[in-house]
Amino acid sequence: MKARVTVTLKTGVLDPQGKAIEGALRSLGIAGVASVRQGKVFDIEVEGGDPARTEALLKEAADKLLANTVVENYRVDVLE
Repeated sequence: MKARVTVTLKTGVLDPQGKAIEGALRSLGIAGVASVRQGKVFDIEVEGGDPARTEALLKEAADKLLANTVVENYRVDVLE
């Protein structure tokens, strides 16, 4: 079973990398970019076919390893 865990900074947490990307886009002449927030994406394959079990397993993985829940949010999407 395939799943995706998306980790992003919580609202209000400073994002210097996002600011740097925003500045770089402007310097490249890409107009209309109001702001940029960066994050991480993990594409994970899990053995088994139970979507609820897969989601629970990956939420545990995100809580323990993939995300720093003090400053980051995460979302688990089971793709099947």
